[in-house]
Amino acid sequence: MENLALIDSFSEFKDDKLIDRVTLMAILEDVFRNALKKKFGSDDNFDIIINPDKGDMEIWRRRVIVADDDLDLENEEITLTEARKIEPDFEIGEEVSEEVKLIDLGRRAILALRQNLISKIHEHDNTNLYKQFKDLIGEIYTAEVHHVRPRVVILIDDEGNEIVLPKEKQIPSDFFRKGDNVRGIIESVELKGNKPQIIMSRTSEKFLEKLFEQEIPEVFDGLIMVKNVVRIPGEKAKVAVDSYDDRIDPVGACVGMKGSRIHGIVRELGNENIDVINYTSNIQLYITRALSPAKVSSIKINEETKRAEVFLKLEEVSKAIGRGGHNIKLAGLLTGYELDVIREGNVAEEEDDVELTEFSDEIDGWIIDEFAKIGLDTARSILKQDVDDLVRRTDLEEETILDVMRILKEEFNT
Repeated sequence: MENLALIDSFSEFKDDKLIDRVTLMAILEDVFRNALKKKFGSDDNFDIIINPDKGDMEIWRRRVIVADDDLDLENEEITLTEARKIEPDFEIGEEVSEEVKLIDLGRRAILALRQNLISKIHEHDNTNLYKQFKDLIGEIYTAEVHHVRPRVVILIDDEGNEIVLPKEKQIPSDFFRKGDNVRGIIESVELKGNKPQIIMSRTSEKFLEKLFEQEIPEVFDGLIMVKNVVRIPGEKAKVAVDSYDDRIDPVGACVGMKGSRIHGIVRELGNENIDVINYTSNIQLYITRALSPAKVSSIKINEETKRAEVFLKLEEVSKAIGRGGHNIKLAGLLTGYELDVIREGNVAEEEDDVELTEFSDEIDGWIIDEFAKIGLDTARSILKQDVDDLVRRTDLEEETILDVMRILKEEFNT
C-alpha cells in the first residue's frame, strides 16, 4: 500500500493532463528505472511489476548470495547473513528476491522522482500536442482570445492549448477582446525548446480557400474546385474556380443569390472585397476575367518573359488598376503574368495631354502619387473622372480633388 499511496501522490495531476493510466505506468517505470540506476549503478537486476488496473506497481531486487567474507560486493550480490534476515534457510549461490519500497529510496530521491515524473508527463503531452497540431496544419481552427498584446494575440482552445496569432498574421481591421472566438488556419507548429508553439493565420490564402470549402457545399463536395487564390488581406482578393460539370455555374454557386453565400466569408475577412472568376486554360481569356471589372480591348502575350500588354480604353484604365493598384496586382498574381497597361484613346487628345508630374510646383508630390496608384498620371485622365468616384478610389478629400481639377482645367482653358 505504501507504493500505491506514493504513486497516487505522484499522479494527482494526471486528470488535468488527460493522460491514461497505462501511459502513466509506462512513464513511471521509465522514471523509476532511472532512479534505480542512479542509486545502485544498474537496474538490470530489478523487476518492475505494474498493475495499470489498480494503478499499483512493485519493485523487486534480485541478488545472488555470497559468503560474508566477500568484501567487494556487487549490486547483484548479497551476503549470507543479510540474506538469512530475509529467509533463514538461504544458502550461498541461491538467488534472493527482495521487494524495494519506494519509501526506502529516501525523501530526497522521492522528491526527485516526482519532479522527473512531472517533466516526463509534460514531455509526453508536448509530443502528442505537436503531432496533433502538425496534422491540423492548413485546417480552419477556432479558439478563444485569452490575452491581447501589441504584437500578438494569445488564444486558448477548448482543451486549454495555447495558440499564437501574431500581428502580421492578423487582418489589418481585426480587433479582438478577451473572450472573443477567433477563426483562422493552423499555419505552422514550431518547437520552442521542448514546447510546441502553434501559429494561427488569418491572412493566408489557404484560410480563404478553406472558408470557401466550409461555407459553400459544392466546394466541400468537390463539385467545384478552387484553382487559385490571391489576396491583399482586408482589402481585396481574387478566387479562380472551376467545375467539371458544365451544368454547374461555379461563380454563381460560390456567390449565391445577391451574394448570399459569399457574404459570410466577406464579413469574416473584415469586408475584404472578393472577386470570384471562372478559371480557364485560355490565358488571354483568363487575364481578361482577372482584370474585371475593367473591359479589356486586346492583349498581347509574351510567353517567354511571362509578360502581357493589356490594351484598354482610357476610361477603363483606372478600373483595371483599382484602388492602390490592388486590382492589377492581384490579376498578375492570379494569372502568373506581369501585366503592362497600354492606353487606347483619342490621338489628338493624347498629344495634347500633359504628364501630372509637370504640375509638381502646384500639386504636392504625395497627391500626384495617389492618382498614380489608380493609373491616373496625366491631366486629361483625371479630368475625365467623376469626382465622387475619385474620392472613393483614392485617399484624397473631395476639396483636394476639386482643387487639382481646377489647376488642370486652367492648363487647357476649359
